[in-house]
Amino acid sequence: MTTEHINQPTVLFVCVHNAGRSQMAAGYLRHLAGDQITVGSAGSEPADQLNPVAIEAMAEEGIDITAATPQVLTNTAVQAADVVITMGCGDTCPIYPGKRYEDWDLDDPAGQDIEAVRAIRDDIKARIQRLITDLLHTTPENPR
Repeated sequence: MTTEHINQPTVLFVCVHNAGRSQMAAGYLRHLAGDQITVGSAGSEPADQLNPVAIEAMAEEGIDITAATPQVLTNTAVQAADVVITMGCGDTCPIYPGKRYEDWDLDDPAGQDIEAVRAIRDDIKARIQRLITDLLHTTPENPR
């Protein structure tokens, strides 16, 4: 029996519409961490489709998020996650003991032009890189 995925962390990104910030974050984490981290995203009030400017901004980075669809936030998704990263979902995100929560204060890309969304994207990328370092460079002696 192998143990390579037993301690694999699960990260859930949550924002209101699950159409911009959380989808960009999930796209970056999947792209940069590969199969080392399980990634999910959801919204408290999911939109009908992804933000086209967010799709464009991620495509500039060589990351295709067009297959993603906004998903509704469920208690099950939160319970399955080790780390829950909120991006403006406020009090609608359920809190469970034993979970690691982070709130990333990011502008909402909805209605923004490509320049503004690029800045949001770049902020998300830097946060994702720090998150990967934190999650993948932990050991029993150096726990998360």
